[in-house]
Amino acid sequence: MKTTRLIMSTFIIAIFCSNILTAQNNEATLLTASEITVKSGHNAQFMEGVKLWKECYLKDKGENNWSMWRRDQGEGNVYVMTGNMPNWAELDKEDERGKDCYMTIVNFIWPHVEKVDQTIAKTMPDYSRSWPDDAKYCRVTYYKVNKGYAFEQVISAVSNSIKEKEGTPRAVWYDFQFGGPESPEYMVVLPFTKYADLDISRDSPAKIYTDAVGEEKADEMWVKWFDTVDDSWSYTFTLMTELSN
Repeated sequence: MKTTRLIMSTFIIAIFCSNILTAQNNEATLLTASEITVKSGHNAQFMEGVKLWKECYLKDKGENNWSMWRRDQGEGNVYVMTGNMPNWAELDKEDERGKDCYMTIVNFIWPHVEKVDQTIAKTMPDYSRSWPDDAKYCRVTYYKVNKGYAFEQVISAVSNSIKEKEGTPRAVWYDFQFGGPESPEYMVVLPFTKYADLDISRDSPAKIYTDAVGEEKADEMWVKWFDTVDDSWSYTFTLMTELSN
């Protein structure tokens, strides 16, 4: 994450790296995410500011990539800037690229930002699919849980049942490593290429697991699920290609 320190030092945008929301080569990687809430009435100015920063960064021959996602539901204008790094050592690396663009952030992005919430999550490749290259949208469900080990037992069993029936898991799972007191413990990300994909009728994960193990064993698993999950919520996000690299 070579440009991370410069961006984080201004409390604005987070971490730039290779590819968004991707579980690579069945090895766990780290997902960095900055949830950016834009001030009311400042959305157009914020977008133009990010475009100016991107133009400056590329002109300065910056080589890192990032993805900017717009949240499609909920209050206000919220964006999530994400990147993926292979290990923690990436945070120790320095990059001179983009430092000439510091004032672009200060003058054209920061004035339009209300707040930034930064998190780091780790992929869970044993339960996850690979990220499709053509995905332009994703559905993200967040979970606050009180027993992480029990939660992972459930998602492992259900994901394996889906994999046995369909050949691969449907989504990408993440385990949050760092975040604030309101941050979730886990999230699952379902990629799709168009909203019409959500109209496709498929058996639910619960049905697939129940069909595989029988109702009695499935009921035991659902008791464990509801005992460990304190809260959950979902949004869909749209990839903003003009703000990404």
